[in-house]
Amino acid sequence: MELEVFTTYGTGSWKEQFHQVINLKEDPGAENQVVNLYPEVKFEKIEGFGGAVTDAAAYVYSLMNEAQKKQLMETYFSPERMKYGLVRIHMDSCDFSTEMYEAMSDEKDTELRSFSFSRTEKYILPMLQDAQKAAGKPLKIMLSPWSPPAFMKTNGQRTFGGSLKPEYRKLWADYICRYILEFEKRGFQVQRMSLQNEPKAVQTWDSCIYTAAEEKEFLRDFMYPALKEHGLEHVEIFIWDHNKERVYERINEIVDSTTRDMVAGIAFHWYSGDHFEALELVRNKFPDKKMIISESCIEYSKFAEEDVIHGALNLSHEIIGDLNHGMTAFYDWNLLLDEKGGPNHVGNFCHAPFLYDTVQKKLMPQLIQQHFEHFSHYIHTGAVRIGYSKYAEGIDVTAYENPNGEIITVLLNKTGEILPVNIRIQGKLAEVLLYPESITTGILK
Repeated sequence: MELEVFTTYGTGSWKEQFHQVINLKEDPGAENQVVNLYPEVKFEKIEGFGGAVTDAAAYVYSLMNEAQKKQLMETYFSPERMKYGLVRIHMDSCDFSTEMYEAMSDEKDTELRSFSFSRTEKYILPMLQDAQKAAGKPLKIMLSPWSPPAFMKTNGQRTFGGSLKPEYRKLWADYICRYILEFEKRGFQVQRMSLQNEPKAVQTWDSCIYTAAEEKEFLRDFMYPALKEHGLEHVEIFIWDHNKERVYERINEIVDSTTRDMVAGIAFHWYSGDHFEALELVRNKFPDKKMIISESCIEYSKFAEEDVIHGALNLSHEIIGDLNHGMTAFYDWNLLLDEKGGPNHVGNFCHAPFLYDTVQKKLMPQLIQQHFEHFSHYIHTGAVRIGYSKYAEGIDVTAYENPNGEIITVLLNKTGEILPVNIRIQGKLAEVLLYPESITTGILK
């Protein structure tokens, strides 16, 4: 048995910085500095990894030349690189749009005759088509609304929260179904949807508030029946789609005997902290429900724009913690942004794995892209999470068995020190050094 190791530390490329092959030896009885892997202890399967094709990302993509587009697409979606198979797309505009827009604004149009898909076709579809071509297979799409049309809301605008007016719940459900059908008739596979992005957030951008009772009623009495009516029963419904600190309460308030069969799972974001214990509570009480992280990014309002190392460490810590507590799919936020972290129609700038300098016409891969590749390239769709134990708080660990039998372990050293690790599995041992503030992937063959 041998262990192939890839390490990224500092800000350099994971392919250049450190790569070695270690032959495992018989375990001499090591007790210290041990990370144990237990392939006989199995948990849930991983569906895969992906990111969001937003209007902003797709607009920036439209500015790039063909060679740059090819580099971006092949990095994210090709089987040789990151192997992304999941894509999240907003219905109508979100903050990461070049402007606010909606597919229909006529309150008298109860049959959606004026519904127009043209704004999605302008930027998003060309990028999505190229992504699917690079993947060589259909991508699985998750759709999420940020706000109903302004006339459907209590505050009469897309922004600053507001709620869906009760009299428009049926029309709004049909509107969402129309979005799904528009994607599907163009040959795209819509796997899932969420009922509302961040239903607790009153934002200066597109937003809409749902209490748990309102979300439950919309799901049960309007959205689920609408999916059935339009022949879209195959589309999975995810609730919440907001931060983890309330994920356990939300699923308890929505899922009961009347809604259990309607809810595929619960989606969450990372912006309020770890709350890995909340995921554990959900997994224990609702083992049949999927848990997915539908959005995460490094916000410039919270993290220093220039501190790319700690931003990458924080997000990798997030991914490992979520994986270890039952997450089965990961969606990054914008796949691409400009040099400012936009465009964003309210100036809510963020980091992304690829930035494009619109002045210098230069595509700039970021450290976080290399961190994500440590997960998505090696942990294959259908991989089963396995048991582990670790010796130090400064190390984060997760481990999977791929369908081909390979054992994959990802180790994150959050400290500023070199940490030695004895990776032990089935009576064998490999000695590895984890470099300061680094991420390491090991492949056991």
